Amino acid sequence: MYPLQIDNISFSYNSLPFIENVSFTLSNGEFACIMGPNASGKSTLLKISAGMLKPLSGRVILWGKEIQRYKGKDRAKLISYLPQMLDFSIPIRVIDILKMGFYPYQIPPDLDISAALKWVGLTDKKDMYINQLSGGEIKRAFIAMTLIQGAGILLLDEPIANLDIKYQLELVRLLKDIVNNRKISVLMAIHDLNLALQFDRVILIKAGKIISDGEPFKVINEENLRDVFDIDVKIHPSDNGKIFYRYG
Repeated sequence: MYPLQIDNISFSYNSLPFIENVSFTLSNGEFACIMGPNASGKSTLLKISAGMLKPLSGRVILWGKEIQRYKGKDRAKLISYLPQMLDFSIPIRVIDILKMGFYPYQIPPDLDISAALKWVGLTDKKDMYINQLSGGEIKRAFIAMTLIQGAGILLLDEPIANLDIKYQLELVRLLKDIVNNRKISVLMAIHDLNLALQFDRVILIKAGKIISDGEPFKVINEENLRDVFDIDVKIHPSDNGKIFYRYG
């Protein structure tokens, strides 16, 4: 049984087709990303997968059961969504953000706040206010909250956007560590082609349709980049697992 199954999903904005007949599955412990140009449907697909948007047709199946059949708190125990835009101006401490992860539970889950803080490297900043942290630390605080929440699927909408390269790499490494050690599944939207190589799988979309889906080096090729991003490049893989591009 797949933790998440997207079955022939279509979605429209103001009666205009936006997502068309999209299907894919997410396996247990999989580290996957969605890539595509702006307005290609990445964020919408994540919101549909999280049950925040209802598709026009098709089904979202969460651990063998249609997602709409779960009550809100029961669904929150299984799948967690982290939006791209987070309100950093709220005067709230790091420790209080983590406590929000207890929302679905009457009896707290196994992972406690101290363990979650240690996992994301914020133990010494638990009493700081969120607006005192760096962008990377803020994202880590919210990821710690999702760990407290205990969901087996984590959906993230461009969590590395507007972060320095150092914090982008740190966040991806943290998520890989979480996947490997806690066996949760991660699906996140990203833009960076080289960072995509750190994932088990890349789902490449354009205009609400999946163009290619598979291992990074098979998906990120010259033909797909020309088709999806309208760029003419030559790809040069390096020995250290990165890609270099030559335009034209």
